[in-house]
Amino acid sequence: MLIPSIDLMGGKIVQLVQGEKKALELDSFEPWIARFAKCPIVQLIDLDAAKGEGDNAALVRQFCRRLPCQVGGGIRTIERAQELIALGAHSVIIGSSLVKNGAPNLGFARALVATMDIERLIFAVDSRGDHVVVSGWREATWLSAAAMMRALSDYCSAFLYTHVDTEGLMQGFPLTVVPELKAATSRRLIVAGGIRNLEEVNVLESLGVDTVVGMAIYTGAIAMQMSV
Repeated sequence: MLIPSIDLMGGKIVQLVQGEKKALELDSFEPWIARFAKCPIVQLIDLDAAKGEGDNAALVRQFCRRLPCQVGGGIRTIERAQELIALGAHSVIIGSSLVKNGAPNLGFARALVATMDIERLIFAVDSRGDHVVVSGWREATWLSAAAMMRALSDYCSAFLYTHVDTEGLMQGFPLTVVPELKAATSRRLIVAGGIRNLEEVNVLESLGVDTVVGMAIYTGAIAMQMSV
């Protein structure tokens, strides 16, 4: 399944290269809402909240009312996760809060699954240079993605793995990482990072992997027809 991505920063839709350089900025939302309206799920990430530099809360509410969204970015408490579900989010994506002192934060994971429907919980595992990164991809740990997934597999319905090294480059997602990730968990696996065309999406789907796509959609490399 292809999952289109909406990344929010400064009140606009953006696309970043490796989480740093802004490559695209859009302040017109309606065309993209129309294009994504028939998608089973859309990924919505508040990048400002993820970095602890404000938020785009009003836009998150707007998108959740109009599209089926899995929402991430700066979800650091159970209360915030529950608030997003109440706003209409289909599920929440939780990342940095699942790492504490360089190790998987099992206490927080257990608390989440004890108070929320596990089907609503997606855990983000972001990897740069074969190490998990947190805090808006600015802080590296010694954890491997597979090790983090093995530790947290009992507490979520899916993992979202982002290969930061290739994110936004449209040079292809590294298929070589898929076997290790699939072996680490029986949960649904979603991947992101450099996907460039529909052929690649289809190859990943054949491996039992869903894909999040941003840059390739916004640049037209993958066409999505506007809903009528």
